[in-house]
Amino acid sequence: MPTRVHLPAAVPPLALNRLHSLVENRTVFALDAFELNIFETHQAAHRVPLRLDGLALTTMLRGKKIMHLPDRPAFDYLPGETVVVGEDELMEIDFPEACPGQPTQCLAVAISPDTIRQTVDLLNERYPRAETHAPWALAGPDYAHLTNTPELTGTLERLVAVSRTADAAKDVLAGFTLQELLVRLMQTQARELIFQDYARHLTTHRFAAVVQHIKEHLADKLSVDQLSALACMSKATFFRLFKREFGLTPVEYIVRERLAEAKRLLRQPLLSVADVCLRAGFNNLSYFQALFKRHEGITPGAYKKQ
Repeated sequence: MPTRVHLPAAVPPLALNRLHSLVENRTVFALDAFELNIFETHQAAHRVPLRLDGLALTTMLRGKKIMHLPDRPAFDYLPGETVVVGEDELMEIDFPEACPGQPTQCLAVAISPDTIRQTVDLLNERYPRAETHAPWALAGPDYAHLTNTPELTGTLERLVAVSRTADAAKDVLAGFTLQELLVRLMQTQARELIFQDYARHLTTHRFAAVVQHIKEHLADKLSVDQLSALACMSKATFFRLFKREFGLTPVEYIVRERLAEAKRLLRQPLLSVADVCLRAGFNNLSYFQALFKRHEGITPGAYKKQ
């Protein structure tokens, strides 16, 4: 599983005397292209119904929910995660831990179908994906519960900021940011589809074979030339389409996979940091330590002690 990227607390909870309700108190920012809602709950509740107009991209900011969506098992919903809820779909929500000192807070962006269709059509016309049989589109329910990526989180931060500003041009700015948000959402879903579930797509998507090769050869030397040949593309085309599809370069993906493998290996008590460095595919210990600290905030040695 990828590391959850939490949206910083840019929206502090309201004081109790400013709430209209202790359960799913709603603050709304209405713009031309979408409606941004901030819901917060300050007491435990069970099976609270909620329905939004249009497709809703929701992201947990703090606390814990249990989501009940039609035709799907209930699941925990935590900070650092996003859930995409279909147009006019009924949500039923439990708040098992909410209380005045520990509220639950969730962001929900309600987007009209026309806005989504315009963005998807523009992408398919000007920036097609690698496989013609898999054009840009929002994925179905199997890829509706996502772990946030840094790119998706960063776009959500900007969307919140522009929605709350008094800038006279904020509707224009918000429209551009919303388009980016939809792109980041589809890229995040593509990562789930290919990075996490590549075995199902080996015969239908050339990047699935690339991902399999990377995962099976993390400790080996991996080059873009080698991977582009595996995808039957020129180096430039492979690099461009990989980044377009997933929102990060092949090299960035390899680094993230190696860091994830390093974290797994660091949990094994008999392996030293130097052993982990080599087994995860890093040839330089100093580089590995600096890179790990930059991404995780602590050194590999400190992570191992934890």
